[in-house]
Amino acid sequence: MLTLTKVLYDQIVEHARQDHPDEACGVVAGPAGGDRPERFIPMLNAARSPTFYEFDSADLLKLYREMDDRDEEPVIVYHSHTATEAYPSRTDISYANEPGAHYVLVSTADTDDAGPFQFRSFRIVAGEVTEEAVEVVAAYA
Repeated sequence: MLTLTKVLYDQIVEHARQDHPDEACGVVAGPAGGDRPERFIPMLNAARSPTFYEFDSADLLKLYREMDDRDEEPVIVYHSHTATEAYPSRTDISYANEPGAHYVLVSTADTDDAGPFQFRSFRIVAGEVTEEAVEVVAAYA
């Protein structure tokens, strides 16, 4: 299960809305060896595309060096889908290279008549996708 604060949840959703109609992407880092997302890091979609996202390689290298210096790791890797449901595409699955991370997808398309967006989390390990529950809390205990 992914547990995150309402503040982080709102930041991810807002980033997806701001970058629409292009896909948004980013990371939420947390202490290495833990599973607590803490630091919101919106990234630029280098592809600038409504159907694909790509982290800029220089920005990604800088991010990983910074996380290493801070003894952090990517707890959440997120991106948005602008015209389809919040479910990993084949491309998303092939690029999922953080087996310990929660892969969050936000859809800014109303694909299920449930409202203006979907927020879902998945574990993606060796090409296997498993959806997990999301708990939004006011603050961590």
